[in-house]
Amino acid sequence: MAANLPNIIIAIDGHSSCGKSTVAREIARRLNYIFIDSGAMYRAVTLYCLRNAIIFNGIVDKQKLLTHLDAIKVYFQLNPQNQHNDIWLNGENVEDEIRLLEVSQHVSPVAAVAEVRHLLVSLQHEMGLAKGIVMDGRDIGTVVFPNAELKIFMTARADIRAQRRYDELTAKGEKVSYEEIMANVIERDRYDETREQSPLRKAPDAVVLDTSFMNREEQLEWVLNLVSKI
Repeated sequence: MAANLPNIIIAIDGHSSCGKSTVAREIARRLNYIFIDSGAMYRAVTLYCLRNAIIFNGIVDKQKLLTHLDAIKVYFQLNPQNQHNDIWLNGENVEDEIRLLEVSQHVSPVAAVAEVRHLLVSLQHEMGLAKGIVMDGRDIGTVVFPNAELKIFMTARADIRAQRRYDELTAKGEKVSYEEIMANVIERDRYDETREQSPLRKAPDAVVLDTSFMNREEQLEWVLNLVSKI
């Protein structure tokens, strides 16, 4: 399929913990495209905020954050061990650390800061100039690449997303409760859908993929079937 496919942009948006990044990464691999995890970029900025006391009691000190923006360098670099494009923050590979629950609990308010979005969207535009990319996030098809040739909106039931996230974190040895994860999923949905800057929305021309009762391979085949029709 990749041999005959013209370079296009595949934008995958949707709710948290519904498998966007996993699907997007594998689709990119199968098509020999570049995968860009936009959510990882916001998580990296959030990690910087947590490390530098820019978040206190869940509240982002916006003015302090703005004075630090020029010092935040976020980029992707190929990991030769797994062939993934890992996220780096100021010269440090933070791919694993950004997945911790503490980061998940604070990423939405950081991502809602207009200046943070402007910075990262600008970087994402640069990454997409040559096309041949798969990018996932919250506003890829609506704001970052509104002219993407293929737009997918992924979702799943909140309880199923919470269970998947719980299983993922406990498999890594992190001590979390399902109730805590479920509360985080619900709160992130609320925050993402109601924020002023680039709220989570399904683009009018996006195709909905509900993964509630689909395994990973079924999801991949569903997306590849769409790609084959372009």
